[in-house]
Amino acid sequence: PPPLLEPLFPPQPGASPGFAERVRQHKVRLEWWVRAEPAGLRGAVRVLNLAYEKVVSVRYTLNGWASCAEAAATYQPPAPADGITDRFAFLLPLGAAAETALEFAVRYRVAGAEYWDNNEGKNYRLRGRQRVPPAAGPPQDPDSSAWIHFI
Repeated sequence: PPPLLEPLFPPQPGASPGFAERVRQHKVRLEWWVRAEPAGLRGAVRVLNLAYEKVVSVRYTLNGWASCAEAAATYQPPAPADGITDRFAFLLPLGAAAETALEFAVRYRVAGAEYWDNNEGKNYRLRGRQRVPPAAGPPQDPDSSAWIHFI
């Protein structure tokens, strides 16, 4: 099952008022929060289209930056309708280790420059939650949902 991580930031930054202006101003912004999937955590980033060649990646840590890893983001066609931005998607392959905590920031390299989205200096943080085992109920008759047949 996917990791249980709760975002400590607005879940859909791309839906908030003024998002397009923030992308224009800062060149890169997280568009939607990461979704837990069996393969890891997925998300999307919006970047200002400053040049054809660009590299977008996500730097993340599971141990408070004692160590970190980086995952490449891939271009997602078609381009957004605004005509000035591009969308990139990323997958952070986390596994069971992510049930503690996760921090990440987005890096955008284009035309010899580097831009970061680190959530206004706070990084994007997700808090791990304990997995709750299913509640044990009274034993259920395996045939309790079966049809009754009359002979």
